[in-house]
Amino acid sequence: MSVGAPRGLASSGQKPIMEILHPLSAAEEPLSPGPDVTVNVGGDKEAVLTNGTPVETSSPASASSLFNRLQLDDDLEADARDPYASMETRDLFVTVDDPKKHVSTMETYITYRVSTKTSRIEFDLPEYCMRRRYQDFDWLRIKLEDSQPTHLIPPLPEKFVMKGVVDRFSEEFVETRMKALDKFLKRVADHPVLSFNPHLNAFLSAKDLNKRQGLALLTKVGESVKHVAGGYKLRARPAEFCAMGEYLDTFSQKLGTIDRIAQRILKEQSEYLTELREYGTVYSSWAGSEEELQRPLEGVAGSVTTCCGALEELSDNMSQDFLPVLREYVLYIESMKNVLRKRDQSQAEYEGRLEAAVLRKQEDRTPIPMEVEKCQDKVECFNADLKADWERWQGNKRQDFKQLLTGMADKNINYYEKCQAAWESLITLLQDKQTEDKTSETN
Repeated sequence: MSVGAPRGLASSGQKPIMEILHPLSAAEEPLSPGPDVTVNVGGDKEAVLTNGTPVETSSPASASSLFNRLQLDDDLEADARDPYASMETRDLFVTVDDPKKHVSTMETYITYRVSTKTSRIEFDLPEYCMRRRYQDFDWLRIKLEDSQPTHLIPPLPEKFVMKGVVDRFSEEFVETRMKALDKFLKRVADHPVLSFNPHLNAFLSAKDLNKRQGLALLTKVGESVKHVAGGYKLRARPAEFCAMGEYLDTFSQKLGTIDRIAQRILKEQSEYLTELREYGTVYSSWAGSEEELQRPLEGVAGSVTTCCGALEELSDNMSQDFLPVLREYVLYIESMKNVLRKRDQSQAEYEGRLEAAVLRKQEDRTPIPMEVEKCQDKVECFNADLKADWERWQGNKRQDFKQLLTGMADKNINYYEKCQAAWESLITLLQDKQTEDKTSETN
């Protein structure tokens, strides 16, 4: 199904937000609010936020049934999580993979293959395959943030080397960054508004991003929002947006605590793994000089080796799968706070201009100027876009952390099962050895 224009987001007023021209994309035409659109300057009294799903009290019998149960729940909740997924057929698919190292006399860098499949009429071809550097992804995010200031832009992984990784060209670092870039681009492509941005089209289809011209207009759209507040001061943030800010602060603190503890666990696991390997080597060397105990000692060494492999796999999962998700959501929180600040600036400008207009009207009965009505529309658009993106973000967060925690439980269960099986095999070996010794004594 080909889609020619983005669908409107759910509006906070009675009138759908896309039935009117978005004021932040209008260069010249003034935009007046309709008669059925009102603004509550004092803010809403009710704050209803979707901060989680009901917790299931029943527990499956095994790890596999737990995982399958949660996978089924994800499928059943898909439509409720994102209404756009049920109303529209997805027509833009992107993938980031195949990292390659490039070495030149000037610099060394990594490129990633960006594959696109689409049926949208905005694209000249149904499929594209481009190679992009990290700085190209950074270019895209900056353009999206400038041209869509009312929307939450997904975060990119940190530009500099992540904690615990020394070499930014190491296989582990490149693989982790590739996964993060793939997630970033998929989130943008799945967004009902951001996916229609011309800068995304250029990123996916242009051979040379530096040669793309004609996109400066959208880049300048957000300029009035960046410095919109000027000398105005926000009187009071509406209750629902205050609740958003408080939730983000609490969520950020929890993620920070989990990240610090997880880093300590990783360090302790690394130290324990070093000791465990040395421990197994002692038994191996002992077995070479103790003929009567050779098989039991080799069995102990083998069990320790198996435990070492299982622990190494568990640590790799935490560093490559668990911690990157935490970091992504820490960056997501900062992005959401940034949008909230811009919304507050827009509201502050509206309140300041409205107050000045009211004073002038009382003095000389001057009508409310058009710029006040435009500021009112900006606030309405900010509110509608932010609410819609908040709901989408909450849905993604629930899904991501459900998969993350399920995967963590599954990995821990596998780790202990491998260790248990290794030591149980040693018991069987010792019992067999004891039986052989008794038989030899009898003969």
